[in-house]
Amino acid sequence: MTSISPLENIHKKGLFGDYEGKNENELVKIIERKDLLIVQIAQYKNSSTKDINIDDLKLSNEALKVNCNNDTRILWSGPKNWLLTSTKKDLIKNIIEVFKETDFAVTDLSHSRAIIEIEGQEVKEVLKKGCPFNFNILEKSNSINSTFNGITFTVDTLDDNPDKIRLFALRSFGESLYHSITDSSLEFGYKAI
Repeated sequence: MTSISPLENIHKKGLFGDYEGKNENELVKIIERKDLLIVQIAQYKNSSTKDINIDDLKLSNEALKVNCNNDTRILWSGPKNWLLTSTKKDLIKNIIEVFKETDFAVTDLSHSRAIIEIEGQEVKEVLKKGCPFNFNILEKSNSINSTFNGITFTVDTLDDNPDKIRLFALRSFGESLYHSITDSSLEFGYKAI
């Protein structure tokens, strides 16, 4: 069975907005990410399990914190609640073995999310147009849950020089989020890759 990405019919490659006369490095870059493993992990209240590692990363209970290596990122989503993303699709087998059903609820969300990566010097300005969060305090390896023009989304900060941010939204809101992000990027000019 072939998977169809949430933005298959709307993400078109090219230059858009106010890009004329600008160096391509100055433009916001917008990419649809596909084929990531996305797993929600929630620890039950009555669970006493501590210090769990997956792909050599610990589950942190520190707000905004992201633990990561080259392949896997574990985003803190709330108390005893995490979102794991990985380029290793087969990691799901290991996750199911490590996180026992008596202590954790593990849900594979891989096909239920639209993923947009935006990169460039103006990324935070783009996000400020539709989200109430103060992006000036967001640093590399931080994540938040918020809304963008009324659409619930998760923000994962991959880098801060230049800013590179991954956005996750429910698949059914993917097109709306994409249009909102690209509309907010027109002022700066953007390159869809």
